[in-house]
Amino acid sequence: MLNRRTLRIKAMQAIYAYMQAEGSDYLLALDQIGEDFAPDLNTMEVQDKKLLEGQKQIATLLFKEWYEKRQFDPEDAEKVIIDAVNRAIVSYQNQVRKDFRFYQNQMLTAVERIYDHYLANLQLLQVLNNLVEEEEAKRSRRFTEAKGPDVKQFLRNQLVQRILNNKSYQQHIIRRNISWGSDVSEIAQVYKNVLKQDEVFLSYLQNPSPTLTDDFELVKHIYKNIIFKEKTLQSLFEEQDLNWAENRSIVKSLVNKTLKMFGEEADGDTTEIALLDLSPNWEDDKAFFEELYEQTLQESEKYEAMIAASVQNWDVERVALLDKIILKMALSEMYIFRSIPVKVTINEYIEISKLYSTPKSKQFVNGVLDKMAQELINKGEIRKSGRGLIDNK
Repeated sequence: MLNRRTLRIKAMQAIYAYMQAEGSDYLLALDQIGEDFAPDLNTMEVQDKKLLEGQKQIATLLFKEWYEKRQFDPEDAEKVIIDAVNRAIVSYQNQVRKDFRFYQNQMLTAVERIYDHYLANLQLLQVLNNLVEEEEAKRSRRFTEAKGPDVKQFLRNQLVQRILNNKSYQQHIIRRNISWGSDVSEIAQVYKNVLKQDEVFLSYLQNPSPTLTDDFELVKHIYKNIIFKEKTLQSLFEEQDLNWAENRSIVKSLVNKTLKMFGEEADGDTTEIALLDLSPNWEDDKAFFEELYEQTLQESEKYEAMIAASVQNWDVERVALLDKIILKMALSEMYIFRSIPVKVTINEYIEISKLYSTPKSKQFVNGVLDKMAQELINKGEIRKSGRGLIDNK
């Protein structure tokens, strides 16, 4: 299921995307200044190109000064220059605010999409069911004996029917508008060329009275060895989700837990069983996720200065952007989440650096975080509270 390391990774990716966009917003603001002082090609009046170029250069310098210090000294600059700088600042700030919310929404959507993949994978049972029904309908209309295995046994699979008749499953499918649409044709090819040739499936079809355990084992086999392995389906999933390589294990875990949940219930009504959530405490995890993103970016300059002070023998500008993001996220987490032990935070971001940053990042991140964490704890700036937080002062 979804865990907080995955949420940290999604937040890191969103913060990285935002910072790249922020750099573009800065360049667009400079372009706007350039356009303000570009010669007007539609006028018949003689224009002083040298004057316009000089005004552009001054406006550019003033905007860069504002960008670095969040204020600028006009130094008796002409009103036309000050107005151009102010317009560029407003444009930049507006676009940055839009990007901040855009990537936050994208981050949340990326996580919610994992749940849609989970539901879509369960819906594959309905797709297979429909394909079998269509095949049986064609078989009944034939005047000659049909070739190939008799697949109608699959229609009586108890586990499949339990899931498809479950109210929670049906409501989620409708509410989230889950559908395979035109991709059903590719699934049909996998059904025909892979599943119908599969020895375990063929053996199951020969069983005149399979038990619930038999039904469970078949469905588990289909997911494990076909749905989550077959190349055509994996390519299809990757087309639907650029992060499928990361999300696959979460979806697989959710599906496996769901199969087990429905397969273990020997008797009774299974229509009322609630489907799994993304995580055991999704609302808490979602709040953690959003606050981590927001606070890391809102306190970015503060954390930048802290990192610069901590790596005095290393030019902070030479620190890889991803490493800086990882360090800033760790600092944010140490400050604002009182129930998360410092050691847990440090270990989590070391692991993330191993997965996503440079080969030497693990040692760098480890060293910097250890040093900063100890300094902040000694100063009393980081205070942890909660059961079991014995490693914190």
